[in-house]
Amino acid sequence: MQIEISHTTTYKYDQPVNYGLQRIRLDPQSNSGQSVKDWSVQVEGGTEQVRYRDHHDNDTRLILLDPDCTNLTITSKGVVDVTSTDGVLGTHVGCAPLWLYLAQTDLTKPGPAIRKLAKSVEDQGDLLSWLHALSAAVAKAVVYQTGTTEVTTLGEEALIAGKGVCQDHAHILISIARLNDLPARYVSGYLLMDGIIEQEAGHGWAEVYVDNLGWVGFDVSNGVAPDGRYVRLATGLDYADAAPIHGLRMGHGKEDLTVALQVQQ
Repeated sequence: MQIEISHTTTYKYDQPVNYGLQRIRLDPQSNSGQSVKDWSVQVEGGTEQVRYRDHHDNDTRLILLDPDCTNLTITSKGVVDVTSTDGVLGTHVGCAPLWLYLAQTDLTKPGPAIRKLAKSVEDQGDLLSWLHALSAAVAKAVVYQTGTTEVTTLGEEALIAGKGVCQDHAHILISIARLNDLPARYVSGYLLMDGIIEQEAGHGWAEVYVDNLGWVGFDVSNGVAPDGRYVRLATGLDYADAAPIHGLRMGHGKEDLTVALQVQQ
């Protein structure tokens, strides 16, 4: 299946920015289950300084805002050919060792609520079945509801609130996997939705490393393993580590952020 994506992020500043730097991970890579046929990234209001592979093997660009920038637009678009692998990505690649993905972060750090949920998921006889049961338990405990959390919301906070979105689901599953000595990571990307082209944001899910299978994906929010509708962008220890765009700026002005995203066949 060929998926066509157009993703434009625009920042408008009410005062000229003295200095600003954006780190973007908006270039999907060809790997197990996906092949990039055509892709481009265009920037208005800034200049690419360097492009490199980070320690998670993400294709990464650093964008320096132009002097006195008041408007920055980043547009990525292209076509990716995707086939279903039933969520199994396979062997680990990149310079980051597997043991790194056992480390909890601020967003995934388990508190009493996460530890209680972890204990509630019974042994299913095999690891893969247990992980699917865990995914279902997280989805049941945290109702999907937009506007209830931020990208900085801790997994523990979302679980206590009982409401959240895809990154909250992923953070909680990742936290519990690591509690059980299983390497786990966050994945940012896109999802082709039935009958919906215009989307408000990209998607996120979790991957857990399973012996003899490699990395296996779990989309808690939709209750499925990522299939031929999913395009992977970047991975990391949590959302902050794999965010498509993350930056900093100097100045006291306010910024207005708008996103225009289309995902279609």
